[in-house]
Amino acid sequence: MKVAFIGTGSMGSLLIEAFSRSGALLPHHICASNRSPLKTKRLAQRYPGLKIYGSNAEAARDSKIIFLCIKPLDYPEVIAEIRDVLDDKQIVVSITSPVQIETLEQALPAKIAKIIPSITHSVHSGASLCMYGKRIRPEDRLLLEQLMSSVSTPFTLKETETRIASDISSCGPAFIAYMLQLWAEAAGEQTGLTRANAITLGSEMLLGTGKLLTEGGLTTEELIERVAVPGGVTAEGLAALEAGLRGVFAELIEATHRKYDEDLGKLHALFNPSSPGGETAADDEGEETSSSPQQAAGSPLSKADPPEGSGAATLP
Repeated sequence: MKVAFIGTGSMGSLLIEAFSRSGALLPHHICASNRSPLKTKRLAQRYPGLKIYGSNAEAARDSKIIFLCIKPLDYPEVIAEIRDVLDDKQIVVSITSPVQIETLEQALPAKIAKIIPSITHSVHSGASLCMYGKRIRPEDRLLLEQLMSSVSTPFTLKETETRIASDISSCGPAFIAYMLQLWAEAAGEQTGLTRANAITLGSEMLLGTGKLLTEGGLTTEELIERVAVPGGVTAEGLAALEAGLRGVFAELIEATHRKYDEDLGKLHALFNPSSPGGETAADDEGEETSSSPQQAAGSPLSKADPPEGSGAATLP
């Protein structure tokens, strides 16, 4: 089975390396294309047998599964490049949350899935968020989940739940690492414990806590009850957290959803360039993007409607 990766940036490279180390994919089963050939050459050197292609169409042609590991605003150009070499037996997997499955189904003849990975897959851990289009058959879903289970725990959910689930599974490692970093800094300032020791202790604690909540079968409530003796030190600490953290996560969710809605709005304008305001859709806070004739009116994506509740709904 040939599996293509279009885009070998941070997440594309991570998936290739994770699948290779797990043994789920051998190098000669993998092909890749990327705007910068240097990244693909490094992967080929690391995994002899991995095939490099100079164009996205060459990589997608005859591949059973095609992972689109690209920035959201690059989708119109890449889709225009690959759509004519795809057929209804191939599976295209988007790893980008704002690009909707329905949009891709309108643009491509292939079967469409959306799988949101996590940096934790690099150590064969964490959840992969799996959503499927209308053309995906049970055997396709089994194939994809067998592949993802080699590096993660596949978790099926509705596409409307993508953002909040991604906050936890994909953004969560950064959020938790940041909280551990602040905790370690406070420990050093107030007690003299070295930052390195605090990070090591906290990392081991997070690993063990995760195992207790999964392999150990404890619920969060049960774990807290087991550790926090009434009137003890942990109970005092929990009271402080309750006073300071209760509103933080609501603010976090509001912030990530606001950015997600903004991205949806930009994508709708990009995919519908004839609509008012479409000319500004490529301005994505300094992210590198590409333009092409396919992004003009008549693009295969121009028929897509914005998802309900997105920022795109407010566009004129």
